[in-house]
Amino acid sequence: MRRTKAFIPTSKEAPSDASLASHIFLARAGFISQSAAGLYNYLPLAKRVIKKIENIVNEEMTKVGAQELELSFVTPAELWEKSGRIEKFGKELLRFRDRKENLFVLGPTHEEMMVDLVRNRITSYKNLPLNLYQIKTKFRDEARPRFGLMRGREFIMKDGYSFHSSEEDLDREFEAMEVAYKKILTRLGLDYRVVEADSGAIGGSGSKELMVIADSGEDTIAICSKCEYGANIEAAVRGERKEIPEAPEAEFNKFATPDVKSIEELASFFKIDPFYTVKCVAKRVIYEEESEIVLFFLRGCDNLQEVKALNAAGGLEIEDVSQEELTALGLVPGFMGPLDQDKAKHVIDPTLKGAKNMICGANEQDYHFVGVDMSVISEVAYFSDISEVNAGDSCPKCDGELSFTKGIEVGHIFKLGTTYSKALKAEYLDENGKAQPFIMGTYGMGISRLVASVIEQHHDENGCIWTKATAPYMVNIMVSNIKDEAQMALGEKLYRELQDKNVEVIFDDRKERFGFKMKDAELIGFPYTVIIGKELANGNVQVYERVSTEKTVVNADEILSYMMDII
Repeated sequence: MRRTKAFIPTSKEAPSDASLASHIFLARAGFISQSAAGLYNYLPLAKRVIKKIENIVNEEMTKVGAQELELSFVTPAELWEKSGRIEKFGKELLRFRDRKENLFVLGPTHEEMMVDLVRNRITSYKNLPLNLYQIKTKFRDEARPRFGLMRGREFIMKDGYSFHSSEEDLDREFEAMEVAYKKILTRLGLDYRVVEADSGAIGGSGSKELMVIADSGEDTIAICSKCEYGANIEAAVRGERKEIPEAPEAEFNKFATPDVKSIEELASFFKIDPFYTVKCVAKRVIYEEESEIVLFFLRGCDNLQEVKALNAAGGLEIEDVSQEELTALGLVPGFMGPLDQDKAKHVIDPTLKGAKNMICGANEQDYHFVGVDMSVISEVAYFSDISEVNAGDSCPKCDGELSFTKGIEVGHIFKLGTTYSKALKAEYLDENGKAQPFIMGTYGMGISRLVASVIEQHHDENGCIWTKATAPYMVNIMVSNIKDEAQMALGEKLYRELQDKNVEVIFDDRKERFGFKMKDAELIGFPYTVIIGKELANGNVQVYERVSTEKTVVNADEILSYMMDII
């Protein structure tokens, strides 16, 4: 492509709402343009990057036997009603009616559509397993679209769905897809971690996210210092505590603690480690048609992880409650404890199961219980992991320590089980001729988000730094002075030769200043720029490598072989 013919509208100005490097540089470098809030046009450079990512995805999917198809973007709402997700997705699901008043949605994901396609078409266990996928535009009506391609309303996604006759076969496919996704990210030149995750609105279990490591990531992930363990903060768990503080000694009793309401005050009052105190966090959990106040209990040294808490309570949303609401239930804010289970639903962290020598609220103003043995409620209490891991906690897989980093979610895989097949009555006949619901897995990867992720991980103050697998053009030939016949002749010759060798090359033949063209080259982020300038008089040209920002002097007669070697 000749730069004089290319549509690459670069700019010095960044979008007014841009804060991430990918948003700033993709807009400035002429990859994307915004049409409305959360909606972006992909310009020619971006389309080249997207196609490269899609090709790598298709190649790896072919290797694991997945088949590509394409489903309708517009989905009948009745399928979402049958699965129960039309309300769960909330306002992010864009609904509309056609001229006949039939209700439809714009697909943010396609579990329902894929199940509807397969049911009654795959009828026997002999036709399983089956793995189908598509790469398609999706739409989610984000309340606050931001960060460019990272959180837009319209986006390109690879979503795949597998169908099985046994849990064992689903496990095999799940592992195969995890390996395939890791290969995709490795080929794209990205630093990433596979982490355990919450299933969210998709449902199912066995959820893992693929996170590109980047300081700008919205997700906090816990990673181990020794092994490959990683988990989203919403799903992270820890190993056994290595050091246990000395326990306080006291017989079970009610103790006066005037105005001692917080964990810090309680630990200071009794001169003990918060490890031996019981923290109570009250929340209102909202369900489909009702809500209730739930009391979450954990050790005083821990913090409540709200997604874990929401999942444990089986709700859709979670929110704070006022002291007045607690008082109306007969609860005493600041002195609530787990021994009285009559006034509200309790969820207790497993670290308290059977715990001894504890201090907790006595459900009475200005009083706490001391010497509490939590095993007295073990038979009637509901236990679930609701605590957030801390930096320095033990890894659950080895003797390493956990630390936190930021990540960008670019892929998510789930073991759905029969969540959707049962709801939509999608069945096959097993070996005994008995109808069984399909056992399913789903595998998503954000294609447009990957475009932004590459730049979040690979950029500097001057612009994009594309990896070799994702660069829109591998080589940029830049003639310093297009009026110089020798410079232009060499540029034309090298341009044709690289094209003949199937190298993706762009020829900057614009009548612009050298400095202007060089800034454009750095902004766009071509891996290599061949600079044909004044040194040609001495028989030399320069090769600028974007990732190292180093310039190498190369003999003009050897430039083709040199470029082929480094490419």
